Amino acid sequence: MFFDSIAEIPAIATRTGFAIFVAPPASAIKIKNLLTLEPDEKTDKISIDAVRDFLQNTLSKQLSDTFFLVRSPEKMNPEAANAFLKTLEEPKPHYHFLFLTENPSGLLPTILSRAELFFLKKSACLDAPVEADEKIKDYAKRLLTLTNRELPAFAKEIADKKDRVLAKKIVATAIELSYKSFFKTGNENFLKKLPKLLELYENLDLNGHIKLHFLADLMV
Repeated sequence: MFFDSIAEIPAIATRTGFAIFVAPPASAIKIKNLLTLEPDEKTDKISIDAVRDFLQNTLSKQLSDTFFLVRSPEKMNPEAANAFLKTLEEPKPHYHFLFLTENPSGLLPTILSRAELFFLKKSACLDAPVEADEKIKDYAKRLLTLTNRELPAFAKEIADKKDRVLAKKIVATAIELSYKSFFKTGNENFLKKLPKLLELYENLDLNGHIKLHFLADLMV
């Protein structure tokens, strides 16, 4: 979905348990009961310790709305992101989480799949090219247009490379292309494979046979 101005974020956040806003991370958010987490000034990262300290605030029972804002959440390392994911998987009443980022594809797919995604209409992120080399982008574009008949040969081609990192990059790039193509055109066909791609990306982290993951997760 789109939103027109930063001033709309508080109202949207109030209606959602977890929302990702694609907008400048430094944007001023005026909202009551707001707690903020942002990258360390020295490292420009968000550590797992910082996440744990931040999430200590979620342990008490709240009777009124409380908001947890993370600026540049893509700067969480995998351990920190997974620590955050555990909280998102067990939402509590009156808690609202909002992420501000210009790089949503830098987030774990498991986090993206649990959020409502909102793009600022003026955000340059929508027009920014996908950051991947041409070979990976070509694979990603093929992945988005594959039929069931073509999928086994494609899955074998990727599996034969015996490179799980490459396979994940292809799927991550396809996910980013899906989002950007949809929000540029409004054509919902670009989102048809998105849930399956998110599931595939998550499953590729669990080891197992790459070809079988592609077939099991993408076959309609």
